[in-house]
Amino acid sequence: MIIITGGAGFIGSAMLWELNRHGIDEVLIVDDLGQASEGKWLNLRGLRFADFIHKDDLPSLLEHDRLSGIDAVIHMGAISATTEQDANLLLRNNYEYSRMLAGWCASKSTRFIYASSAATFGDGSAGYSDGTGAVDRLRPLNMYGYSKQLFDLWALRNGILEHAAGLKFYNVYGPNEYHKGDMSSVVFKAFHQIREGGSVSLFTSHRPEYRDGEQLRDFVYVKDCTRIMKWLLDTPSATGLFNVGTGRARSFLDLAVATFQAMDRPVSINFVPMPESIREKYQYYTCADCGHLRSAGYAAPMTGLEEGVLDYVRNHLATEEPHLDIASTAMATINQEPSS
Repeated sequence: MIIITGGAGFIGSAMLWELNRHGIDEVLIVDDLGQASEGKWLNLRGLRFADFIHKDDLPSLLEHDRLSGIDAVIHMGAISATTEQDANLLLRNNYEYSRMLAGWCASKSTRFIYASSAATFGDGSAGYSDGTGAVDRLRPLNMYGYSKQLFDLWALRNGILEHAAGLKFYNVYGPNEYHKGDMSSVVFKAFHQIREGGSVSLFTSHRPEYRDGEQLRDFVYVKDCTRIMKWLLDTPSATGLFNVGTGRARSFLDLAVATFQAMDRPVSINFVPMPESIREKYQYYTCADCGHLRSAGYAAPMTGLEEGVLDYVRNHLATEEPHLDIASTAMATINQEPSS
């Protein structure tokens, strides 16, 4: 049995799809579905799993040994909003809950794979190297990033990372993010802006070395993320912190153009002022150094931006049933090795 926390969320439900396509359905989903109108439950429709429990019920079940036969815990559950201001809420959900799970896995010698974040790197002045060497030198720009770094530091100090794998996800896009609202990817937002109004709005730059729309990010397709996670599940010798990105920084302008092309629409881009509330903490450049992941043995190529956007738009966003479904015809695209 595999536990996926945050299993109805974006990456968690995509990971369930990944396991299903490998014939694995002995999976316990842990999450909080919230209001039905939010649509998070739709991420589970069409996928196979053994049971579902609310995230608040899991600690007691583990404490009293009411769960047995657990082979691995894939911990994707977290408050992922970089704008969240309730520091105590972030600490309870992103730090204390993670610490509880990691401690239980360590006591049972159970494989533990968890979501850290590229937000831990802050402004990038300490570099973007994966591995554990620079963790204590990182200075996150927001409380979300700090809550993730706190757990990374605790896991490092307590020897958890000698047996576990922490994943620093970069800018992930792809199916099953439909419930995320303002935190959804720029591809998702661009698709709906283009469909509804024919144009895309991007932030202006407030730094002279970056022209409008040329702020850079490492955009990574969620299907690459799940492929990496499945490999880590099968490779328990791979431990420590790993960047999950493509290793190539692309501009928001590139991403917007790729979305127009995938939709066969003429390019029309407007630039709007960046809100003052985020200007001082805005990252202008992120790019994953995946040296640790590659040296651990992961050799599959990563999906290029244009290819990933094309698959997402045409096989998911533009369809009547856009969610990942084990019976979906779009499954064929991931069974092929993507080009780099």
